[in-house]
Amino acid sequence: MESYVVFRDLAIILVVSKYFGILARKLKAPQVAGEIVAGLMIGPSIFGIVQSSDFIVQVAEIGVILLMFTAGLTTDLRKLAKTGPTAFLVACFGVFVPLAGGTLLYMAFYGRAALGSEEFYRAVFIGCIMTATSVGITVQALREMGKLQGIVGTTILSAAIIDDVIGIIVLTFVIGFKSDAVKPIYVVLQTILFFLFAIVVGVICYRLFKYLDEKHPHTHRIAILGLALCFAFSYIAEKFFGIADITGAFVAGIVLCNINDSEYIAKKMDINSYMLFGPVFFASIGLKTDISSINGSIIWFSVAFIAVALITKVVGCGLISRFCRFDTADALKIGVGMMTRGEVALIVAQKGLAVGLMEPVYFTAVILLIIVSSIATPILLKLLYAKDSQEKVT
Repeated sequence: MESYVVFRDLAIILVVSKYFGILARKLKAPQVAGEIVAGLMIGPSIFGIVQSSDFIVQVAEIGVILLMFTAGLTTDLRKLAKTGPTAFLVACFGVFVPLAGGTLLYMAFYGRAALGSEEFYRAVFIGCIMTATSVGITVQALREMGKLQGIVGTTILSAAIIDDVIGIIVLTFVIGFKSDAVKPIYVVLQTILFFLFAIVVGVICYRLFKYLDEKHPHTHRIAILGLALCFAFSYIAEKFFGIADITGAFVAGIVLCNINDSEYIAKKMDINSYMLFGPVFFASIGLKTDISSINGSIIWFSVAFIAVALITKVVGCGLISRFCRFDTADALKIGVGMMTRGEVALIVAQKGLAVGLMEPVYFTAVILLIIVSSIATPILLKLLYAKDSQEKVT
């Protein structure tokens, strides 16, 4: 393929992604869903205008790195510390119940798999996709109702942050075990060593950035050096520890999340992501999704996948919330608020595709889960809060 063809492909991806994103937003669906559909439309599955290439794959990889770096940057460690054990327990059950549910679902469809086998790791990976929580739409719904600052809203926000951290750690182990299933102790050791490295080097980098931030606040050099740290951690994670590069990017964001200009860096990353890398990443998922392989079995699997993903979040987060002395109504709100899936689920799925843990056809189930959960969650929350108001009036 001629080198200049990539410019045509990028132009098509950006324009079509933007307008499909706008259409999705008008239909009350996540904008990212529109960008994925755009990739599907222009890709080999439908019109075949754009073909996935090494260049697009690499640009998409930068996109996913920036998304995870931004997720780390916008993590509020102070709020996490204040919420205490309740949010941590909600997050833990919000990860492990869907993880178990997804694993059992895959085995129910494709048969039991021996511990440590290729099929076993594929099953666990389906569970990994279900663990991710994206509460952006939940936050908007709670804000509109004036409930965001309440105990339920605060618990959901904090639990979602911890949820993603635990989910990324679980993903790191699953990918590591799959890559070196014969010696799982090495995977555990490499993961522990990486996080020890991240703590030591992270503290040094934090102090250095804090000094630079105080001396040169709101300057481009802070954002550029932050991006360099993101790429460095991503490289080190993969190269020296066998850890997923997205884990390194997320940790780099955590390192910088408490400096004064963390929001400034995040805004600069958002510009890059919004203008180019984000649309290419989400469109690339559509380009790689193979709808020609969809059959009755995949359709039924997708329906079951969505049902299990939603129910396990409500059950896992709701039951432990009830145990933590929330009343039944508030526990149900927390469970429903944690149902939404978004970018992190796509990132996890994309990583699984890259390492051979998932076939492209299963992206259909992930995309449908994001759309269904994003539409259902705000509707159910409004119904639950409306029911509360009616009971108080009565």
